[in-house]
Amino acid sequence: MQKPSMLKRQKERQRLERRQEKSVEKAARKEDKKVRAANATDNGEDPDLAGIVAGPQPRLDDFNY
Repeated sequence: MQKPSMLKRQKERQRLERRQEKSVEKAARKEDKKVRAANATDNGEDPDLAGIVAGPQPRLDDFNY
């Protein structure tokens, strides 16, 4: 069985690693958000709404499943 101080250091190390992973993921999301915003302003169209056609939608009966 490990000593309590060793267990504590191990937990602290795991917390630090998790915190670093989260900060890397957060930075990646922030960069991705900047890229998407730049793309949206380039062509003046929201990328989430690109290709959507307004009006009546096709009936579900028309699809062959």
